[in-house]
Amino acid sequence: MASISGMSTEKEIQKILERNKRVELDKAWETSNFRRIIIATGTYILSLILCILIEAPNPFIAAFVPTMGFVLSTLTLPFLKKLWVNKKKNQ
Repeated sequence: MASISGMSTEKEIQKILERNKRVELDKAWETSNFRRIIIATGTYILSLILCILIEAPNPFIAAFVPTMGFVLSTLTLPFLKKLWVNKKKNQ
């Protein structure tokens, strides 16, 4: 019976390691520049189409507004992050 329990523990550890790898890959995707560029490009194209459809003045420039909003929202802002982390640690 000890060997069965040992195998079970090994399988559990393997599952945890596989899950950790998936979580690391998901985090890498969420923070990747490739993802940011793809979303920013899509945002610009969709905004441009909308600006053209509504006949906005300077649609190529106007489409940058939501695109830059997205790009700014992805910045890590290290100083603010440090303050937030320290506050959470002290709670």
